[in-house]
Amino acid sequence: SENPSVTLFREYLRIDTVHPKPDYDAAVRFLERVGTELGLACQKVEVCQGRVVLILTWQGTNPRLRSILLNSHTDVVPVFEEHWTYPPFEAVKDSQGNIYARGAQDMKCVSIQYLEAIRRLKTEGKSFARTIHLTFVPDEEVGGHKGMEMFVQRPEFKALNVGFAMDEGLASPSDTFSVFYGERSPWWIKVKCMGSPGHGSRFISNTAAEKMHKVINSFLAFRESEKQRLKSDSSLTLGDVTSLNMTMLEGGVSFNVVPSEMAASFDIRIPPTVDLKAFEEQVATWCRGAGDGVTYEFHQKCMDQHITSTEESDPWWKAFSGVCRDMKLQLKLEIFPAATDSRYIRAVRHPAIGFSPMNRTPVLLHDHNEFLNEQVFLRGIEIYARLLTALATVPPLPAEG
Repeated sequence: SENPSVTLFREYLRIDTVHPKPDYDAAVRFLERVGTELGLACQKVEVCQGRVVLILTWQGTNPRLRSILLNSHTDVVPVFEEHWTYPPFEAVKDSQGNIYARGAQDMKCVSIQYLEAIRRLKTEGKSFARTIHLTFVPDEEVGGHKGMEMFVQRPEFKALNVGFAMDEGLASPSDTFSVFYGERSPWWIKVKCMGSPGHGSRFISNTAAEKMHKVINSFLAFRESEKQRLKSDSSLTLGDVTSLNMTMLEGGVSFNVVPSEMAASFDIRIPPTVDLKAFEEQVATWCRGAGDGVTYEFHQKCMDQHITSTEESDPWWKAFSGVCRDMKLQLKLEIFPAATDSRYIRAVRHPAIGFSPMNRTPVLLHDHNEFLNEQVFLRGIEIYARLLTALATVPPLPAEG
């Protein structure tokens, strides 16, 4: 009696694509099988050894027009099984219709909703002027460096002729649906402090620890100011402020030896409203203020701050928002607080919206007992079917002749 779309969703969830050893081959075989059943053209692009992007294509009647890109990633984050009520790769469905599995929200649901929306439209005999491409990419959960970041530079991506892209969003506990039109820039900074070494029984001057103390105080004071700014202004979301966390602290060789070097690592996420050059100068000022021998290096430094238009004059947004109005979906426009593959798509100048149609659902991505209710999942298929119809029928734009 289970809806076949739900059965397919649960089958995909049972494929173990968890890091550090995701079974990408099994995921690609599964998705290729479904694509073939739907009559979609299949293409596989190995962006580097062992990392394949699968492209499924529903050809439009006017291939010269820019296409619609539906992106999703196949990998999922690790689990701590002792904290799960049900085994995280069995896709157990409880009596309320909640489906428990790693990837239920992030983001295997969206992959299947794309496919099932296309199945519905093809069954209804629909065809559209614009081509629809689905891309299933690896390694998003570890930064996308061997996935979408490489793929957007390849000729196979350029050949997709993308006009507008959709990618993952977040669940929303309220009635509203979250829509993400931009992302914060992730900066990973490692600060090193050099100082005078010596015996642990003495008051050594100019130590690495004293300098590190000043660095940490400066960084965490800024963290507290941004935390209070978010707390005091109800109009702000997490994506509107800069988050900063110290994530690693290194140094020392023995209890009785004052070390000559210490290092601290910080994860910083910066909204597109912030001047990045000015912010780096602030970081440099904090380091200079801690004393001589204090340096910093970047382990990640995203400088792209492109956002996607949500003006009604924009034809893509007009099509997207028009469907939502017709379906009486309340939208909440936000900057995505973390990072998705959308940032690589926007960086090559294509508009991209992050949207996972999951309202009245707790945000459980990367959390224990991740689940999605089957009715929310099925409603998402209907929403995508309507969105694809509108987007794939956007009239030719001036640049398209």
